[in-house]
Amino acid sequence: MRTAGTASTARTARTTRTTRAARTLSAALALTAASLAGAGVATAPPAAALTPPVAMTADPLPTWQTNGVVWAMAQQGGTVFAGGTFSVIRSSGAGTTTQPAVNFAAFDAATGAPTGCRLSFTIGSGTATVRALEVSPDGRTLYAGGWFNAVNGVTVSSLAAIDIATCTPVASFRPSFSATVRALAVTDDTVYAGGDFTSVAGQSRPRFAALSTAGALRAWNPDADKPGRAIQLSPDGAHAVIGGDFDTVGGTGSHALAVVDTADGALTRAYPVGFIPPTSVVKDLTADATAVFTANEGTGGGVFDGRIALNTSDFGQRWRDDCLGATQSVVVYRTVLYSGSHAHDCSSMGAYPNQRRKHLLAESVDDPTLLPWFPDTNDGIGEGLGPRVMTVASSGGTDYLWVGGEFTTVAGAAQQGLTRFASGPDTGAPSVPEVNVSSVRAGEVAVRWRSALDLDDGPLTYRVYRNGSSTPVYTATGPSLPWSRPQLTFTDTSVTPGTTYSYRVSASDGTNTSAQSAAQSVTAAGSTQAYPARVVADGAGLYWRYEEASGQFGADSSPGDDNAVYLNGPLYRQTPGAVPGGGTAMGFNGSNDYAYSDARHPRPAAYSIETWFRTTTTSGGKLIGFGDRNVDDNLSANYDKHLYMANDGRLVFGVYNGGTRTVTTTGAYNDGAWHHVVATQGGDGMKLYVDGSPAGSGTTTTSQDYAGYWRIGGDNLSGWPLQPASAFFAGQLDETAVYPLVLTAAQVADHHTLGTGGGGTPPPQDTQVTVAAGEDTYVNAGAPSSNFGTSGSLAVRGSSAYVTYLRFALPSAPAGTVLKSATLRVRTNSDPTAGSADSQNVVPVTGAWTETGATYAGRPALSSTVLGTLSGATASQTTYTAALSATGLSGALSGSLDLALTSGGTDALWLWSSEAAGTGNHPELVLTFGAP
Repeated sequence: MRTAGTASTARTARTTRTTRAARTLSAALALTAASLAGAGVATAPPAAALTPPVAMTADPLPTWQTNGVVWAMAQQGGTVFAGGTFSVIRSSGAGTTTQPAVNFAAFDAATGAPTGCRLSFTIGSGTATVRALEVSPDGRTLYAGGWFNAVNGVTVSSLAAIDIATCTPVASFRPSFSATVRALAVTDDTVYAGGDFTSVAGQSRPRFAALSTAGALRAWNPDADKPGRAIQLSPDGAHAVIGGDFDTVGGTGSHALAVVDTADGALTRAYPVGFIPPTSVVKDLTADATAVFTANEGTGGGVFDGRIALNTSDFGQRWRDDCLGATQSVVVYRTVLYSGSHAHDCSSMGAYPNQRRKHLLAESVDDPTLLPWFPDTNDGIGEGLGPRVMTVASSGGTDYLWVGGEFTTVAGAAQQGLTRFASGPDTGAPSVPEVNVSSVRAGEVAVRWRSALDLDDGPLTYRVYRNGSSTPVYTATGPSLPWSRPQLTFTDTSVTPGTTYSYRVSASDGTNTSAQSAAQSVTAAGSTQAYPARVVADGAGLYWRYEEASGQFGADSSPGDDNAVYLNGPLYRQTPGAVPGGGTAMGFNGSNDYAYSDARHPRPAAYSIETWFRTTTTSGGKLIGFGDRNVDDNLSANYDKHLYMANDGRLVFGVYNGGTRTVTTTGAYNDGAWHHVVATQGGDGMKLYVDGSPAGSGTTTTSQDYAGYWRIGGDNLSGWPLQPASAFFAGQLDETAVYPLVLTAAQVADHHTLGTGGGGTPPPQDTQVTVAAGEDTYVNAGAPSSNFGTSGSLAVRGSSAYVTYLRFALPSAPAGTVLKSATLRVRTNSDPTAGSADSQNVVPVTGAWTETGATYAGRPALSSTVLGTLSGATASQTTYTAALSATGLSGALSGSLDLALTSGGTDALWLWSSEAAGTGNHPELVLTFGAP
């Protein structure tokens, strides 16, 4: 199995701000490798629990802190230097031990405690500040820029050189800058500076200048019209990438970003307005061996707040990250770009929509997709932007990511100005899963839980324990992100009707395991409940029954696993529920509590929304609707496809397609009784049903196009006809369902009849059949003539290739049913490296093979059709599943089905075969048959 550490040898990371500006490629990379490899930066693999390529934990370490803003950091030899606008440093968290520190402090990278190096940066009048720190390539000199005129009483002018060995200012280095220095880059013989200044040593140098390491002004003069904020030298040393607020460089239009010659400052590549919008600037730059990365901040509308990767071969764009929320700092560690920002909307990147700010992010240097690394700070003081600067330091074989800024909390706990994270060990366990158990079908118990949260791991492994046993009855792996924690479901069919069972669930990142959830008990049903069975049989993709006693997790009883997230503590387990024998309902206060779907959905082309409600309110409110916001009590900016109640108790079904289109009932329904309401929209227009009967219709067939969440109990209603006094519903809701199709009038009437205790039409019963592999083997490109048919293991890899083959004898579909779903279930073997970070495709085998005769040289042909994908199978001795195309398998019913597992990756997956001991280890197909 590969280790994440191998990736770092292919792309040497420029991990510190002290060496990233080295003069030439050979000098820079040789120095970086030599100085950091011994400390473990280039070679040490990340902690096993981290999800590659993430190589820093999200666990904040105890660190001394400041009483103000940290604007700049650098590191050398296990010491981290921090500069900014502060006067005191204090011990970690709620610590009370303090030391004076006038705009500068030095810390032990490994302990987070201050060292003996103390410097005071002061000015005669006004507020002194340190805005840039950079260490010379030889590690002897620390250069500090900002706005000050003395260091420890030695006269300087906004740029100082500090002898690191003695922690004293170099008195002979005394260039005079007319204003603040905000950026530095240092080579063996040159110090490059950027900032607000227009002159240096009495000579014109608008915003950028260069000096010898002795302090003599050089001719280098890019001549920018507005402040400079960042300088990054190219790996070959021939170019300097500069960033800032400017619109022109050397009189040529180049907004916020430019590439200039390091010899004379002449413009070599311009970026006209539009590459970066006129409303945005560049705040920081960093680089690795092949790319330069920007940190951008915007103000107003039409801004660019994200990050850009530029190839150093031609300084053209490699990728662009359009997250909104001003980026202040970037740094590369191994093959990951870490950034400090207050990103609040990354929907353009396929991540979270506009919601709570996230201040620390990670993405691959080759791909802007957000990686599962989400430690967090708050906005803090000053401008309220959170992190301002980052650097990586090494000590004792461990690498530390230091973060400075204006924040006052880290991970929700008090911590100001400074924090740090380590390359390992990862000691943070996932959160304890929230669990719901129910039994509404004869001989089945459904165990459902919300994905746990782990801020430096995406996929987590879950184990389900029954009746206090220490051996899990089910193991599964699923993804989790702070904004998306989807439901997982285990259906226990090995239960006896009338017997009570208890279940607990734990979550593991591979190294750390959560505590088991509190035991949840249920009595296995002896007969199937008619109403929920009908809702599921009619195609519900979301079905919330509100049986929870507490917490934020609302279980989805549909196959969609689209769980609810409850906010602001609605009233749990209200009785009686709407449906006889159906359990409890959920109460909403009409002011701020609501629920939203964990999954974000594209606009549905056709849909039905259904719920039961009971209220006496005279202030109306939204029962159910579609909106583009979820957390933090945010009312949606886009909102339609909703059912709401007017103040007088009438119901309104509304969509937006350039204007509001509504269907409104004539009668009022705020009479304190339970009522059933269904709204549908599709090719035949809009239809509204109340208590099983038509209550209105319209001809509109389309709705507003945006991605959003299903919200229950409240959301924006501004601008809608009969707008009620409250956007939030005061009353009880029960049995809420959403369908990706239009329910017929007959189906709606049937639901109402079943829900009010009538007979209705009995729902069809699904049948589940488990089929074990009759034959299985794998072939190995490294041993092309060998057969492994009697091996207890199977293997899959792309290069060098392993291919696994499975043969199943499929049954016929029971009379009156079709194949509704199919799942391949396999189990990784006990080898510690059995899991794989790669995905494996499941494809049909079209050629002939036998278990005892298959070899790589004589391997059978495969179809190009992918029936399903097995992914996230990263742990050993763990069961994993892959959903397969039911349509693709239907033609093989009553016959033999041959499948192959293939991969394009280099990380081998090892599975138990049918020859392994224990039937629970054998490959299986799980087939579900039901009514067409």
